[in-house]
Amino acid sequence: MKTKLCDINPAAVEKLPQFTSDKSGIGVHYVDAYLKPMCTKLPDGTPVRCKRRGLKIVLSAGGKKGEGLLRRLAVGPDPVVMLDHALQEAAKAAGIELTAEDGALFVSL
Repeated sequence: MKTKLCDINPAAVEKLPQFTSDKSGIGVHYVDAYLKPMCTKLPDGTPVRCKRRGLKIVLSAGGKKGEGLLRRLAVGPDPVVMLDHALQEAAKAAGIELTAEDGALFVSL
């Protein structure tokens, strides 16, 4: 069953490296702004957490947990593509389906 996790933060785009003084190479300000609304509870009470630790993205929902890496060399220099790839990798490792539709993120546990 697909459940709405959160709305995608529209202000995150303003944090992309071309608009800030971000010299990280992976767009840490954008990544952090994008992930912040994902730390919430689903309507059934399941806690969902998503955070960045260096290049690692850690996604957990209830007892499921997965990790993904922000891979600049394998995916390319665009932080939006890097983050999407890392989130999908973390979701797959946790056994969660994560989709973005109509400006919102949805999960299937």
